[in-house]
Amino acid sequence: MYFLSKELYFPPVEEASYEGILAVGGDLSVERLLLAYRNGIFPWFDAEEPILWWSPSERMVVYPHDYKVSKSMRNILNRNIFEVTINKDFKSVIENCQKMERKGQDGTWITDDIIKSYTELHQLGKAISFEVWQNNELVGGLYGVDLGHVFCGESMFSKVPNASKVAFVKLVEYLKLRNYKLLDCQIHNDHLEKLGAFEISRSAFIRILKSE
Repeated sequence: MYFLSKELYFPPVEEASYEGILAVGGDLSVERLLLAYRNGIFPWFDAEEPILWWSPSERMVVYPHDYKVSKSMRNILNRNIFEVTINKDFKSVIENCQKMERKGQDGTWITDDIIKSYTELHQLGKAISFEVWQNNELVGGLYGVDLGHVFCGESMFSKVPNASKVAFVKLVEYLKLRNYKLLDCQIHNDHLEKLGAFEISRSAFIRILKSE
């Protein structure tokens, strides 16, 4: 495992541990974050831990052009019970993601420093949010890092049933219209699998990431 200094550097992703941890330490500057994402690396750590940088051997992804919306989700979209916006309230989205209670997790990895850094990325046009509204109330959404041909999803939240699913489908539609090659969902979980994401190898992911 590599311990980062102030130098803006990451070791090759092939040096990651079996669990997927590549490096420890460094900072959350926008320069380091962009370097990380452009090389298939992302931060993920608890508030009590040092910054951990990950590049797992398997990557959860969606190919926007191949994505099929389920019949049940299409019915929900057709009912027009939600309004979806883009970049209308990034700060509220990331703060709601921070507050969401998640099964099997104590606390959150979205620290105040994470919020500060990703808000800076948003102000630079490198992070975007999707907001889902119902009766003028923010009820769901997601945010992530935009690399121009790959979108790296970071987190989502939902206050009412199906709100985050709607945000996810609208994101995929957005990426498809703009000819993005990949939606990166990072690490497998059952919710992402039900939404249609699947795993590919790190090497396959890196090839797509580097094929701008």
